[in-house]
Amino acid sequence: MATIDDFKEIDMRVGRIVAADVFPEARQPAYKLRIDFGPLGERTSSAQITGRYRPEDLVGRLCVAVVNFPPRQIGPVRSEVLVLGGVPGEGDVVLLQPDADVEPGTPIG
Repeated sequence: MATIDDFKEIDMRVGRIVAADVFPEARQPAYKLRIDFGPLGERTSSAQITGRYRPEDLVGRLCVAVVNFPPRQIGPVRSEVLVLGGVPGEGDVVLLQPDADVEPGTPIG
């Protein structure tokens, strides 16, 4: 079981996707995202969200991500944040996002 103290160690923030590109080098279909987290700056993520989203529809969209996990090297991309989503089925991800426009970098708690 995780404790509330474990949960408090995870830094989740709202970000705004500023760029989304097809990531052909990934083993599973994915996009390379560039996400603005306001005072934390921009970070890169590899996201397997190609089933529901097109790159052009992602730009400008708010998302939620964990920003304090260690970076992972995925092919030529250094994935610096973990974008969060619901997983209703195998290979299907629905991005989590706030239901109001909030500033990039807003903490999730």
